Amino acid sequence: MSSNRYVYGVVEKNDFEFDTDAVAGGDRVYTVTYRTLSAVVSDIDTTEPERTDEDSKRHDEVLREVLERDDVDAVVPMQFGMAFKDNRTLKSVLRGARRAFTKALNEVDGHVELGVKIVVGEDDEVDREAIREDVGERLSDIAESETEDDLFSDRLALNRSYLVATDDREAFDDAVGELREEYDELTVQYTGPWAPYNFVDIHIGAQR
Repeated sequence: MSSNRYVYGVVEKNDFEFDTDAVAGGDRVYTVTYRTLSAVVSDIDTTEPERTDEDSKRHDEVLREVLERDDVDAVVPMQFGMAFKDNRTLKSVLRGARRAFTKALNEVDGHVELGVKIVVGEDDEVDREAIREDVGERLSDIAESETEDDLFSDRLALNRSYLVATDDREAFDDAVGELREEYDELTVQYTGPWAPYNFVDIHIGAQR
């Protein structure tokens, strides 16, 4: 068994494990704990995993499974590729960033990230600014926080991530449903729930 640990994210102190398709062919996810924090990990045979579409998807899916657990209220997600040579090294990282992780967990406790994109047809002539203002106002009233638009394509009228309390999830779902009905000539893409990648900012040292 490999001694290397691939890290998906950090939760409040917890002890669980489950079988699933993990990064780099792993088949079991479990926790490694340091005081009040637990890292969600799987075994891996390298500390520099290669990023592939398949493994990027597995990374996100593991975090989704963790979020769906009844005994997990929040998770601080790690970006793809964080792997450490053993538990001791990983615990050292948790110790060094303990305050930052604790603060981030408190901020996203009971929240999920949801994504909304509005895509315009190639020949559609619409008032994009008016759409952004209308949609933004409706969804912002429900969400706790949101990102700036990432309009990486000419066809995007809106592209934002929202931090939404789980208690407000149904209201947010309903609001997106109303947008789909009212803007039926456009494509409203709705994704999530995801771990709150866009609402935590923790940089940990590469003690690998």
